[in-house]
Amino acid sequence: MRPFTVVQVDVFTKNRLEGNALAVITDATGLTDSEMQALSKETNLSETTFIFPRDAATEKAKGVRVRIFTVAEELPFAGHPTLGTAFVLRGASGAGEVLLDLNVGSVPVWYEDTAGQPSFGEMRQRDPEFGARHDAETIARVTGLATRDIDTSVPIESVSTGLSYTIVPIKSLAALQNLRIDLQAGSEYLQKSGGKFFYFVSRETVNPAARLHARMLFYNGEDPATGSAGGCTAAWMAAHGVAAPNERVLIEQGLEMKRPSEIFVRADREAGMVKHVRVGGHCVEVMRGEITL
Repeated sequence: MRPFTVVQVDVFTKNRLEGNALAVITDATGLTDSEMQALSKETNLSETTFIFPRDAATEKAKGVRVRIFTVAEELPFAGHPTLGTAFVLRGASGAGEVLLDLNVGSVPVWYEDTAGQPSFGEMRQRDPEFGARHDAETIARVTGLATRDIDTSVPIESVSTGLSYTIVPIKSLAALQNLRIDLQAGSEYLQKSGGKFFYFVSRETVNPAARLHARMLFYNGEDPATGSAGGCTAAWMAAHGVAAPNERVLIEQGLEMKRPSEIFVRADREAGMVKHVRVGGHCVEVMRGEITL
C-alpha cells in the first residue's frame, strides 16, 4: 500500500465549511497522471492539488512544484488552489512569502497576518491578456440568458491572467441569483471564441461592502469561489472604470450554494496598460488524513 497525506482547507473564507474547499496532497511523488486525475474525481471538489517536493535550491529559485486538477482535467492555473496550497506549505512557519511553481510559471503568495484572524494571502497573477469582446445578443443566444438581463454599459470580454474567462456583466442581482444557462451550448461557443469558462458578475450585491456579486457554473456544477476569474475580473474592472487602479475591492461569490466566499482583488493601470493583478483571501484548515492506493 502507498500512503499519501491529504490536507483539506477552505479558501476565500474565515469560516470553516464555507468558501471553496480544496484537497492538497502534500507529497505526490510516485503518482501518475492518471492516478492524480482519479484522485481528483474521488475528492469531487472543484480542484485538487499535488505537491512534488524538490531540493531546497530549486524551490528557492523556481518555487515548490504544484499541479492542479479538476474532476475532468489538469489546469495550468487556478486561484483558490494556489492560495490554499500556499497556506498548507506555509504551515506554522509564519513565512511572509510562499513561491509556487505552476504550469504557468512561478506564482508568489504574500501574507498579511492580523492577530486573532485566519491567514490572509495575496497572490500575484500574470499580467492580463485581453481577448475577444462579445455582443449581448450572441451571448444571450448561446447561454440561454435574456438579452435584457445583460448589462451593456460595460463590455462582455474574455480576459486571461493564466486561465481565460469570458466576463458577462448582468444588470441585476435578482437576474444573477436566478441564473440558468445552457452549459453545452455555452461551452461550444467558448471553445471557438477563446474563453475557458464564463464568469457572470453584477454590480448589485448582497454585502454593501462588495463591488461585485459573481457566479461561475461549469461542468462540475457551481464553483463557490473562483480566484483565477477574480484576477481576470480585477483587470476588467481596472480597464473599464468599475474599480480604481490599485483599489482592493471585494467580490462575493458562492452565496446561492450556501458556501459564501470573499475574494479580494486589485490591479494597477499605468499608461493605459493594466498590470500587477493581485487576488487575495483568507484560508482555514478543515481536516487532514491519509489516502492509500
